[in-house]
Amino acid sequence: MTLSALFATQLYQANLAEEPGFAALLPELIEAAYMLAEEDRAGRAWSKANGYRGYTSYASLDDLPTRATAFAELVRRLDKHAAAFAKALQFDLGGKRLKLDSLWVNILKPGGAHTGHIHPLSVLSGTLYLATPPGSGQLKLEDPRLERMMARPPLKPDAPEIARTFVYLTPEPGSLVIWESWLRHEVVASAAKGDRISLSFNYGWR
Repeated sequence: MTLSALFATQLYQANLAEEPGFAALLPELIEAAYMLAEEDRAGRAWSKANGYRGYTSYASLDDLPTRATAFAELVRRLDKHAAAFAKALQFDLGGKRLKLDSLWVNILKPGGAHTGHIHPLSVLSGTLYLATPPGSGQLKLEDPRLERMMARPPLKPDAPEIARTFVYLTPEPGSLVIWESWLRHEVVASAAKGDRISLSFNYGWR
């Protein structure tokens, strides 16, 4: 008997905390995130209007790398990881490259969550985690075939990760996760007593 794993969904993970200079960069990123949360009235208004428990710059700011040197330094690091993932995915970029299209701050308050979604019109998406106090909401990844599994029997409780319908990740400060943008994902409700802070991003093919 032969079993083959076809059409695999690959996930890129790295720990930026192990990179030189990141220990000094991390508090600068957190400080910059809170600075935006204080100054960005449009972002606070959007978060309130859309039921986001906390603050996100997703719909209000598109120029973070020009607002703080810490964000610009981070983009240089992210570019290297995005390129490495594209290579692992066997992308033929045809002389073009993957370019950061958007970068935004997420400060999720206790009890906050982010419902399932994808990032259309992007190639790669991901998140870097800056603060994850105990009980912070996990990142939940969904099998993209789920809608086609109408008659599929349930899985055994001890089924390996590769067979599961949902995979949950518990990131730490410095955790970097990148996936192809069509992969549906969400943030589980946070039970932490402090803020869950992250930076999310999209890469396009330019």
